[in-house]
Amino acid sequence: MTVQICLGGYGPPTTTHSRALKLIGDRLAARFGKGVDVRYVWNVMDFGYRGEDVLWLAERGVLTLSYQSTSYLTPRVPELEFADLPFLFDSLEHARAAMDGALGAWLIRKTEERIPGYRVLGHFENGYRHISNRLRAVRSPADLKGMKIRVLPSEIHRRTFELLGASPVVLDLKPALEQVASGALDAQENPLANTVDYKVHKVHRYHTLSGHSYLSRGLYCNRAQFESWPKELQAAMQEAVREAIAAQRKLAVEEELIARKTIEDAGGEVAELTPRERAAFVAAVKPLHDEARRRFGEAFAMIGEPSATAV
Repeated sequence: MTVQICLGGYGPPTTTHSRALKLIGDRLAARFGKGVDVRYVWNVMDFGYRGEDVLWLAERGVLTLSYQSTSYLTPRVPELEFADLPFLFDSLEHARAAMDGALGAWLIRKTEERIPGYRVLGHFENGYRHISNRLRAVRSPADLKGMKIRVLPSEIHRRTFELLGASPVVLDLKPALEQVASGALDAQENPLANTVDYKVHKVHRYHTLSGHSYLSRGLYCNRAQFESWPKELQAAMQEAVREAIAAQRKLAVEEELIARKTIEDAGGEVAELTPRERAAFVAAVKPLHDEARRRFGEAFAMIGEPSATAV
């Protein structure tokens, strides 16, 4: 019997996430040959879906495996709001260790408890998010005052930018990009590679390396399909995912460097915050951390106390 496996996402084949999906498929095909039939849907938006639709497509089994930023599931899995907190980690290494360790395991457990249709196999890296806009250089929260900025569908993200003085607007990716291009939105926040992939750098001159949020993209596998497979295939999928996560992270670091050069070559201004400037952003969002400590005290214990440069 041939096992049908469909891997899908919401970006072109050239993104780090798509390339990582291809690695997973290649590993399974090399090992099982005609025992698996691996197909890809690189970008569901090409077929009239929204980017967020990959979640229900995987939950209902249309896709076997998909990725999506954990923020999209916060209405159903409140514990994921912890991972949305701004200035939560000290460094990329700190963030990765947390997601590979006790914090990541806790988030996976809570997600599977609340959404039994998923088997969460791990987390790709969306990375640190930065602010871009069409109006002016941003080096302090005051510079964001009144800016209409697109944010992910997360209460933590919305409140973060309210506290920073902006006017957050929750939108799915496709309408957000349309409004960025038209100027209806002044700003957006994303890793630099996403900013370039989405061609936002062509309309936004000002880029601030705020690093205000580190996000992961969960790998959501349809549980019924996964559990119907032979144990050997289940183990091979998990092994391929681990390999793909490591590869995707390496690619993501490389893509950020390339993206910054692309932005600068296009005439964009890239501002790096001084420790004092960053501290002003951190202080502005402190109320979110104070509330989170009451809600998610156990999660803070899993990552250790942030340094003085974090909240």
